[in-house]
Amino acid sequence: MTRFAEVNPAALTPIQRTVYDALIAGPRGAVQGPFHVLLRSPELCARAQALGAFLRFDSALSPRLSELSILVTARFWTAQFEWYMHAKFAAEGGLSGEIIETIRLGHDPRGLMQADEIAVYDFAVATHERHGVEDAVYAAAHAQLGEAGVVDLVGLLGYYTMISMLLNCYEVPVPGGATPLA
Repeated sequence: MTRFAEVNPAALTPIQRTVYDALIAGPRGAVQGPFHVLLRSPELCARAQALGAFLRFDSALSPRLSELSILVTARFWTAQFEWYMHAKFAAEGGLSGEIIETIRLGHDPRGLMQADEIAVYDFAVATHERHGVEDAVYAAAHAQLGEAGVVDLVGLLGYYTMISMLLNCYEVPVPGGATPLA
């Protein structure tokens, strides 16, 4: 059951049409999932999609590490659509399938990870579970990612928390009957 209908491009207001067209013209190339919901508030949608595009495509983190942080967030929130989309992006970005599957199952993947992946994983888990990070976790992330990388990591975690909450509150389904997270 979903709490929204996908937007009908023919029925958009002028501001919604501007934001819709920007989404299609941008790096996402489509209007999917949370953006069908966000278009109900076109100003929020425009600002959220701009922030999300920066964080996902232009942040200081490599795709492998940014997608890892997104997967940890999606798993934490059990955000079905987010997991479905970003598991494939994580694999394309170079994160191993074994790490992806271990996170999907809710198990600790650190024994499979490189030092930079461990730093991102530990930082993301601590942020979500404890609402902050210990000095050692911060120091490890800073050593691996640098100052801008840690700031961008916090931004990624916050942005994808907002997206996960939106997806869950509006019960956005995974596309085409794909298997949801357990």
